[in-house]
Amino acid sequence: MQTLVGYVRSGKPDLTNRQMALLLLVYMTPGPHTVRGLAQNLGVSKPVVTRALNTLGALGYLRRERDEADRRNVFVASTDKGTDFLELFGGLIEGEVPDPLSRRPRPAAG
Repeated sequence: MQTLVGYVRSGKPDLTNRQMALLLLVYMTPGPHTVRGLAQNLGVSKPVVTRALNTLGALGYLRRERDEADRRNVFVASTDKGTDFLELFGGLIEGEVPDPLSRRPRPAAG
C-alpha cells in the first residue's frame, strides 16, 4: 500500500496496468521488440499495444525506431527517461525513496 501511495504522491503520471506491463516487458526482456511480438507476449491485440505505446512514447518512456535493414519494421526501444521512471518506481518498492510529502524517509516494508 505504501508503494502505491508513494507513487501517487510522486507526481509521476499514473500508468495503467497494461502500460506498466508493456514498459516492464521492454525493459526487462531482451529485444528487439516489435508491436506484434509485444502483443503476443501480453496476450492482447496490436491496437491495444499501439495505444499504450502512444501514451508511453508521449511521456518519453519508450520510443519507436525504424529497422535500418528493413524500413517496414518498427522496433520499440527504451529511453533514459523510462529508465529513470522505473528506477524511481523500484526505489518506492524497496522503500529507498523518501515519501515526497514527509520530511523523513518511509520505513522499509518488512
